[in-house]
Formats: sequence, C-alpha cells, structure tokens
Amino acid sequence: MAGSTFGTIFRISTWGESHGKGVGVVIDGCPAGLPLDEADIQKYLDLRRPGQNRYTTKRKESDTAEILSGVFEGKTTGTPISLLVRNEDQRSRDYGSISELYRPGHADYCFDQKYGFRDYRGGGRSSGRETTARVAAGAVAAKILNSLGITLHAYASSIGPVCVDPARLDFSHTYESPIRMPDREAEGKALEYVKTCIKSLDSSGGTVTCQALGLPAGLGEPVFEKLDANLAKALMSIGAVKAVEIGDGTKASLAKGSENNDWYALDDEGIPYKSTNHSGGILGGISDGSPLLVKVSFKPTSSIAAPQPMLGRDGKLHENVSIHGRHDPLIVPRAVVVVEAMTALTLIDLLLLNMSSQMKYLQQIYQPPLA
Repeated sequence: MAGSTFGTIFRISTWGESHGKGVGVVIDGCPAGLPLDEADIQKYLDLRRPGQNRYTTKRKESDTAEILSGVFEGKTTGTPISLLVRNEDQRSRDYGSISELYRPGHADYCFDQKYGFRDYRGGGRSSGRETTARVAAGAVAAKILNSLGITLHAYASSIGPVCVDPARLDFSHTYESPIRMPDREAEGKALEYVKTCIKSLDSSGGTVTCQALGLPAGLGEPVFEKLDANLAKALMSIGAVKAVEIGDGTKASLAKGSENNDWYALDDEGIPYKSTNHSGGILGGISDGSPLLVKVSFKPTSSIAAPQPMLGRDGKLHENVSIHGRHDPLIVPRAVVVVEAMTALTLIDLLLLNMSSQMKYLQQIYQPPLA
C-alpha cells in the first residue's frame, strides 16, 4: 500500500490499524540535538485521546507514547525516530454484524474495490485512529517550531450551524472547553446543538481554524511546492475533511480587488507589515510574514446509530441497518490537535527545504571561521 508517507526532508511514515495491536510513526530527517522525551509527545496525544467526555467516542485508550529509537540521553540523535502507541480497548465484535456491508459515508466500498478486501473492524487504515500517529509526529515538529519562535494554535471555530464570534475569542479557554471552542457563548449553543444530535442518534460536522504566529516571510515555493498547496494536501489527507481555506477563503471570491488586497504599511522602525490579512499570510505560495490562517471543514461523523440503508458485498441493498460500536457524535474537538499537527509537519518540512534557497544560508552554516 502506497501513500503512508508525508514530507520531503522531515519525513514521516505512519503504520497500524484501528483494531490492530497498535499504531505508530517513523520520523526521518529530525535534526540531532532536539531535547525530546515521551512527555513532550504525550501532551499532544492527550488532546486527541478518545473517551474524554460525552461528546467523543466511549472507546477508552490511554494513548501512551513509547519512543523506540532515535533518542539518546534525552536528545534526538539524527537517526529515525520510531514512536509506538498500543491499542488497548478494541472491541472488534461490535463490527461483526456489518462485516459484509458497506457503511454509508465510509471508505468501505472504495477500499474493497481498490484492494479486493477490507478490514471491517473500524475501517483499518481508513480509521480516524490512524491520526494518533500523525499527532505524535506533529508533537516533535511543533517542538522544533517553538524553538524557532513559531507557535501554532488551533480551535473549533464552528460546530454545526454555531460559529464563534471573533470579538469574543478567548484562547485560554480552548482546552478548557470540551469541544475546544474559545467562545463561551457560542460554546453553550454548540453543546445544546450536539445534544440534540446525540438524542436523535445523529452526528454533527464543524470547522477547525489554525493560526501560526512568528512564521518568517519566504517560506514555500512559487510553483508546485507552494505553502498553501502543501498545507491543503496535508490537511485534506485527514479523514472527514471536505474543504480547506486560506485566509478569507471562499469569501475572497465575493470581494473586489480593492477590498481583497492587503496593503503594506511601515512601522516606526521602517519595517513593512500588512494592514490587513485577507491572504491568510500567504502570497504567491510563499509566506509573507503575517499570521498564517487556515480553516478546515469536517463532515459529520459517518457512523451513526440511526437506521440507514446499506449496500452489501452481495450486491443487494439492506434496509434499516444500525451501526453498533463506539463512535464520536462530533469529531471536531479531537480533530483540533490533528489539524495543528499536520500544519506543524508541513511548516517544519518547508523550513528545512528553505535552507537551500539562498547562498547566504549555506554560508552561515558552512563558512569556515576566520584564521
């Protein structure tokens, strides 16, 4: 199976299935000398961990990170870093009744047509469980970014029809909120909406917004390796993502050029800055030094308990089939850290690639000292 590797220099390969013995990732290209231990990774995995409240799946996993290689005496060695998270609470029997049925909204049928088989126990590689490995790798990427003064913050900006108000954002509340929404008023309305979905055996979609601060200008390439193109690929690779927007996104198509252009101004020290940021920090595929803003739209969870018609492997339609098991009525809260992780992985890879863009960067590293 191809397609389990992401990145060019900072390169990750994820492995494992939802109901296998575990999931994990191998990171290649991480510089030597980065202080790293399991606690650095665990704090990210805990944000994604299932079973945290009534708005997530009841599957109980500790999601404990194990570093198997690439770290010695508390620092990375420059060799591949192998990370393992063991599966502890699989209940494959929950899927026995649909082993020969294709669930609506899932990749079951597509997977079967491509490979001639499917792992019906939660979707195998198509399961959201795979993102555990991405988050573990993203924790390493984020630590490198933080050491360079680049910080990321993602949050739920909408749940169903309920959207946050930019004037009420309180980022200190993001991880206090069970749905990762940094707007207390919107959070209350969103929780009521999700409760109605749960009561009717249904699910909800939503959006995650991620911002990166401290990103230098000049990151990304002007043609095929554009920063926004690479971000879109990374974020669209997350299961259930249906749209990615940079800056104003689709709203830019409704604006005039005079409204959409970000005019430059000079600060007191003569340093240019953008008076607005409709572009979301990217122009021509290259970062412009403004905050990076990206919005990711997630569809509602496909596994719902309400009876639905399903297609069988026998080619027949089966009416009023209910999906059993433990599923998130809302995946957005746990997806917040996944979006942050994939953004971090994209940024660190392009930062490493950017080291070869100018001679002065090479000279800063390799210039021999004066005699």
